[in-house]
Amino acid sequence: MNATAPVRRLTVLYDAECSLCAFLRDWLLRQPQLVPLEPVPAGSEEARRRFPALDHGATLDEITVVGDAGQVYRGPAAWVVTLWALREHRPLAHRLSTPSGARLAKGAVLAAAKWRGAQWPRGQRGGAQWGGRVYRRADGWSYAPDRGWSYTAPGCADGTCAPR
Repeated sequence: MNATAPVRRLTVLYDAECSLCAFLRDWLLRQPQLVPLEPVPAGSEEARRRFPALDHGATLDEITVVGDAGQVYRGPAAWVVTLWALREHRPLAHRLSTPSGARLAKGAVLAAAKWRGAQWPRGQRGGAQWGGRVYRRADGWSYAPDRGWSYTAPGCADGTCAPR
């Protein structure tokens, strides 16, 4: 990947089974775009064919956007670059790329994850697991309705480390 290559096209990998994700996909396609956006279902055969090096399980857990020169954006950075591609939302993307804006972008991503998690049936979904009413992700983050989000480093699963 050439880090200085201009971004001329973005592929947005979205969870096709998530109603919020499908709504946002449709909303994105209705917006005037400065940089063309192409939605592709995360984990699909097309996504695997086009991006064989990606962790496709993780793309179902967290929004992932891929630039035409191989740039990969995940989580809050993916939301920001997607807004940057939209004519009417580029100024917002610039504000969200600041340190204080990044906190707001991260909060929006966590809120969306909370909503998505509440829609999933019990069992496994995209690397995330429900343990009762607690949503646990493979990367160490978990959400409990009464406690909110917490993080336990994967090496601390035995409880010897304090959650953040």
